[in-house]
Amino acid sequence: MRELEVLRAGLNGSELGGFGALLDLTPLTEITGPYALVLGLIALYWLLRVGREARLGYLPGVAWWAVPGLALLLLTPTLDVPALFGLGAAALLLAEFWPLPYRRAPRRPSPAWPLVSVLIGVALAFSILQVQRPEPLAFVAALCALLAGMAGLLGAALYPARGAAPKASATLNFQTRWHRTVTPEWPDLSVTLSEQGAHLKNISPRPVRLAGWSPAGINAWFRVRGPDGEVLSELRVGQEALLPVGERDSGVRVWYGPDKSPEAHLFRADWTPVGRAEQRVLN
Repeated sequence: MRELEVLRAGLNGSELGGFGALLDLTPLTEITGPYALVLGLIALYWLLRVGREARLGYLPGVAWWAVPGLALLLLTPTLDVPALFGLGAAALLLAEFWPLPYRRAPRRPSPAWPLVSVLIGVALAFSILQVQRPEPLAFVAALCALLAGMAGLLGAALYPARGAAPKASATLNFQTRWHRTVTPEWPDLSVTLSEQGAHLKNISPRPVRLAGWSPAGINAWFRVRGPDGEVLSELRVGQEALLPVGERDSGVRVWYGPDKSPEAHLFRADWTPVGRAEQRVLN
């Protein structure tokens, strides 16, 4: 048993060069170098995501669950409680994949509380490391205060200026079809079929501006309309529009622009036409 502890300590100190030695300076001695590196990358990704959303005028809402999620992952090997890992992973998934993890901010947030949080985290971490027997729980709390404060400062620093929004919200029209478009990595829209047609829904965390749509494979251009037939120039979060496709249509193309984005986006959706359902081949 003693040989196993010596081997584990040796691995912790040698992993990833001097990174393991840096971990030995903290109260979290049970955390290995690769594990700490992975958690650091997750925290860095979250901060970058917060910064990107802040540039669009959105601040963390449910996304704040990432902070306690990382704290639980840090405490899992420290306290030797495996159940904390599942709770921490669940909190991170909630912060990332909740339908509306970021909320629109009506004005630039104040940097006061994030700055206070950073100062508290630095002071608490420094005082903990001066103690002969530092407390891991207090050190994790200090790291959480630092992470939350840094996210708050990013939101305050990257929030768009008041004069930047009108340029990004240019009107979309028929010319949008012939301009260069981008296809986002994660779709902003979804389509479900019914007897009435194709129901287009905004599944993104922000409104989208609509230009027009066309059935797949057809040189056409139609305005997007709601279920009541009214022309829609914007689709709010969770709002639906009705695209009157026929039995022979095999898909739709929708040109739109996310709120506060000057680029035109193209949404593609394809399916087997109802009129040729008997010819469908499943692979």
